[in-house]
Amino acid sequence: MKNDPEPGIDGPSKKRYGVVDGPAAVRFSEHFSAALASRFGEESPDVLLSRRAENEAAAGRPAVDSLTALKIRVFDAARAFERDRIDAVLLPCFTSQTFIEEIEAETTVPIVRLIDPLLAELRRRHPAGGRIGVICANPLRACRFFERHFPRENWTLLHPADSALEGDADPVERLTDACRDLTRQGAESILVGDTALAVAAESLQALGFPVVDALRLYAEYAAAAPLARRARPFKIGIVGGVGPAATVDFLDKIVRNTPARRDQEHLKVVVEQNPQIPDRTAHLLSGGADPTIALYAACKRLEADGADIVAIPCNTAHAFVARIQPFLSIPIVNMLLETVRYIQRNHGGRAKVGLLATSGTIASRVYHEVIIPAGFEVLVPDAENQHGVMNAIYGPKGVKAGFTEGECAEELRRALISLVRRGAEVIILGCTELPLILAQNEAFPAAGKTVAVLDPTDILARKCVSLGRQTG
Repeated sequence: MKNDPEPGIDGPSKKRYGVVDGPAAVRFSEHFSAALASRFGEESPDVLLSRRAENEAAAGRPAVDSLTALKIRVFDAARAFERDRIDAVLLPCFTSQTFIEEIEAETTVPIVRLIDPLLAELRRRHPAGGRIGVICANPLRACRFFERHFPRENWTLLHPADSALEGDADPVERLTDACRDLTRQGAESILVGDTALAVAAESLQALGFPVVDALRLYAEYAAAAPLARRARPFKIGIVGGVGPAATVDFLDKIVRNTPARRDQEHLKVVVEQNPQIPDRTAHLLSGGADPTIALYAACKRLEADGADIVAIPCNTAHAFVARIQPFLSIPIVNMLLETVRYIQRNHGGRAKVGLLATSGTIASRVYHEVIIPAGFEVLVPDAENQHGVMNAIYGPKGVKAGFTEGECAEELRRALISLVRRGAEVIILGCTELPLILAQNEAFPAAGKTVAVLDPTDILARKCVSLGRQTG
C-alpha cells in the first residue's frame, strides 16, 4: 500500500502550517507566528496563508460569502495545502467549524479545531461549569454550534439581546454593548464566536470584560498540538476501457461482492476509463502499437488520485504488469496470480487447468508462468477452437461488438467442451469479456462431466474488496 513519506526522508523536515484566509487570518497569523517562535526559536515552522481574493479571481469565481461558497473555498484551500504536503491546516473562522467534518472526510491533512482550546480554557476557568456569554453570527446560533459542545448540565449559555448588536454604531461599540448585556445576565466569561469580531478581544479585556481571546488561544494551542495525517478511506483504482464492457462488469462485481447495508459501507473506487489504450493482443501477436506507456499512464493517474491498489480487468494486459509495477508506489493486484491461488484453495486436487483466452494471452504465457509453478498442467484449445474463441471475442458477432448470445456463445462452448474432453477439470475464462457470455459456475456440466468454470474478474473483485475491508 502507498505510504506518505516521513518528514526528513522524502519530505521536508521543517514543519509547515497552512492558514485558510478569512477576516481574522492576518491577526491570527501574527499570534501564531509569535507562538511558534516562542516554542521553536530559530527552527520555527513556516506559515503559509491561502489567498482568497487572488484564487477566486484567478478561477473566475464570484467572491460570495454564502455558506456553500465558504465550504468550497475552504475545501479548495485544504486540498491545495494537502498537495503541497503542509503538515496541518488552521481555520481561524468559527463558521468553518460547523462543517469541518465535511472537509476532513475528503482530505488527509490534519485540521486543528478552533473549539478545542476554547473549551479547555473555559474548563480551566470554571471547573464545575458556569454561565458563558456567547456573541456569534446568526448561522452559528441557528445551528446551535456552541450548545453542541457544552454539556447542558454544567453550562448555561447566554446570548445578548438582539438590540445590543443592532444599530449603526461602530462594531467595537456594539460589542461593548453586547458584553454589558451579557454581564448583566451573569456571564462569568464571554466568548466572541465571530472571528471577524474576535480581533477586538484585547480591547474588550482592557474595558474589564471577561472575554476569551479566541485567536490567541487557538494560536498557542495549534503551535503545541501533535500532528498526524488522518487515515483516508481505502480506494480501489481501476484501469478501465480494456475493454469497456468488462470494466462495467468488474464494477458490478465489486458492488455485488461487498457486504454492505447502505451506500456509505461500499468502497471508494476511481476508474481511469481509456478505451484508446492500444490493443494488447495485437501488440503481442503482430507487433502492433505498444500499450505499455498507456497502461502505465493510467496507473499513474490512479496513483495521483489517491488509489491504494490498482486493478486491471484485462487478462492480456497482465503481460505488461511486470514492466510497469517497479515504477509505481502502489501495487497492481495480479488477477492471474489470484486466480491460481483460488484454484489451489478450492480445487487443489485437480491437476489439469483449461485456459480460454485471447491468442495474445496464450502466446505471452502469462498464465502458464503462474499455473505451472503451482503444480497444475495447462491445456489450451487447438488451432480450430482457438480461432473460435478469438471470433467469440473479436468477431463481428463477438462480445466486443456487443453480443453475448448466439454464435459467440456456441463457439465458446465448443472450445470449452474440447478442453474437458482432453481432461481439463478446471476452466479459466481468461479474457474479461468471456464471463459476459458464460458465467462462473463451480459445477458446470460439459462432455458428461462436471467442471469448475472460473471467472478471474470475479476473483479479482473479491480480492480487492477483501483488501479494502482489511484496511478499513
